[in-house]
Amino acid sequence: MTLETLITDCEALRRRAESEIAAVTSMDGWTAVRTALVGRKSGELSKLMAALGALPAEQRREAGASINAAKQAIEAALEARKAELESARPAGPSLDLTMPARAAWRGAVHPVSLVIDEIGDIFRALGFTVALGPEAESPWYNFTALNFPDNHPAMDMHDTLYLADGGVLRTHTSPVQVRTLQSYAPPVRILAPGNVYRRDFFDATHAPAFAQLEGLAIDEGITFADLKATLAHFARAFYGARTPTRLIPSYFPFTEPSGQMEVYFDVGDGRGARWIEIMGCGLVHPAVLEAAGLDPERYSGWAFGMGPARIAMSRYGITDIRLLYDSDVRFLEQFA
Repeated sequence: MTLETLITDCEALRRRAESEIAAVTSMDGWTAVRTALVGRKSGELSKLMAALGALPAEQRREAGASINAAKQAIEAALEARKAELESARPAGPSLDLTMPARAAWRGAVHPVSLVIDEIGDIFRALGFTVALGPEAESPWYNFTALNFPDNHPAMDMHDTLYLADGGVLRTHTSPVQVRTLQSYAPPVRILAPGNVYRRDFFDATHAPAFAQLEGLAIDEGITFADLKATLAHFARAFYGARTPTRLIPSYFPFTEPSGQMEVYFDVGDGRGARWIEIMGCGLVHPAVLEAAGLDPERYSGWAFGMGPARIAMSRYGITDIRLLYDSDVRFLEQFA
């Protein structure tokens, strides 16, 4: 190919390209024409570029300028036609601003957390502070120091989760009481919230892992009357100023005497008001005081333990404890 022929071919390609580009009526057609004209592998302009190598060196500059001029003209025509095609596209469906928006899920503080916070506020006003302890405990803190006999059923495998190192996942937060008494001299008034673990089936009224909240007061001269007055104050602050309360006898290895506190309350399940157990309690057993290094002849005290989940169920009329573990925002948003 000579220089004159290449220049003539460039001009002919430019005129033909303008005609083909103007005839394009769709973006698919535009893409096909662009590939045929200026495609890197098989485009006609690329073929002309390849012919440069056959020309003498002194003619390549003029030939290259002619090819570049044709390329610029073709690409300009392609971009102009693309803009025309895009502006001619039919408009999409209009946005209907009158349509209601999708409701956003709105969570809230978990009902068990609400209960723990409210109970904490009531006892904090009475001078109690929060104490925490490890969830993986030694059997001594979880059982022995709390006056559990060696053959107590709670120590069996079907009640307690034992760890490979001989420890246990605590079955209650009572070990915090012993640890606190070992670290601080009376008077002591603490709340011990935290998770506890038992080998229970997961059903409407039981869970293998749940929150517990215990209280402890130790000083000189504390009596059962102090326990009763404090818990009655709590019940009326939590459930209402006119809420009737009562203590009935019970048994726990770490308290003597032991009791259960009940409130007369309507939980909203359609059965009306009735006596509802909310906690176990009692005077701290002398053996527990001795295990913590205190003189039971000098010091006395009381303790209580409650399940915030059960308190939340009675407060909010929840009939299945499993709802508290589902993390269902539709359920939680009720407590916003």
